[in-house]
Amino acid sequence: MKYRVTGLCLVIIFGFALNAGCQSLDADPAVPLSEVFRNVNSSVVMIVATHRSDNPGQPNPNAAVCAGVIISKEGRILTAAHSVNVADQIVVYFLDGQVEKAGIVASSAEADISLLQLESVPDNIEVATLGDSDKTLVGEQVLVIGAPYGIDHTLSVGHVSGRRKSKTLCHQLTPFEFIQTDAAINQGNSGGPMFDIHGNVIGIVSRILSSSGGSEGLGFAVSINTAKGLLLNQKTFWIGFNGFLLYGEMAKAFNLPQDAGLLIQSVADNSPGDDLGLRAGSIPIKSGSQTFLIGGDIVLSIQGFSITHSVGDVCAIQDVVGGFTGETEIVMTVLREGKIVELANQK
Repeated sequence: MKYRVTGLCLVIIFGFALNAGCQSLDADPAVPLSEVFRNVNSSVVMIVATHRSDNPGQPNPNAAVCAGVIISKEGRILTAAHSVNVADQIVVYFLDGQVEKAGIVASSAEADISLLQLESVPDNIEVATLGDSDKTLVGEQVLVIGAPYGIDHTLSVGHVSGRRKSKTLCHQLTPFEFIQTDAAINQGNSGGPMFDIHGNVIGIVSRILSSSGGSEGLGFAVSINTAKGLLLNQKTFWIGFNGFLLYGEMAKAFNLPQDAGLLIQSVADNSPGDDLGLRAGSIPIKSGSQTFLIGGDIVLSIQGFSITHSVGDVCAIQDVVGGFTGETEIVMTVLREGKIVELANQK
């Protein structure tokens, strides 16, 4: 039987004042789940991320619905990266009906987590309490709140089924952890918080393993300690574009002057990729089981490091990009309409 990993989207607002906002419940097993839900629900938000289409045949913007949780009184939100990373607009919907726009301030595509900042912070927002996922045990009960199929503030309950460390070929990349659960998770749950029975956030919903596209009891959340390390402690750089790696026969078909290149698929408005002037593809084609867009830039190098299919070179580029900040002068060489062009942001 073939399985596919399906992305989901939920958002959480991060709080640096970890003791503020939603109150943790006492470690009393008799506390009803309805009370836990009532205490934490107002810290969960629904997010709609839209991205304009560069395909003339698809004039309407693409939209992804996900969830999130408020983590600071300053308006920080934690959510799944795959739903917001290349969005041109991110709109956050609160339980009381208020609506605000947000932008990305840090993101890790590899761990599938992003940190958002509200453009305007409503009064009296509720902040979730962040737990310590290292103390989470297999078999413990967990609660997930999200927006499956756009139905916001939906509760599902299950247990921790396992803890899975990522496997990385790059020694300089810190492994991250996923918490496996049998709680019902469907499209739209991505980015939503996973709570323990005390109302503490222990994970951010990422994806499901499914043969049907619906919940089959194999859901995964990025552990909250992974999120803290990547987005709060070191602020992983958000580049604002995604690409399709061309190598081997595909690289030859596109007449690349080297072994590999990154074919740009989407670029978010007002992102570092947008500042560079990167152009996204607009013509969909299918090669085997893969569908991607052509007609955009093909990145040949970043900061002088050539794009290759070699694991060592890929790790070197990831290490360089991981050190970027908002003040970094980024330089890329791209193949555009058959010509090699150098791009640089303005600093």
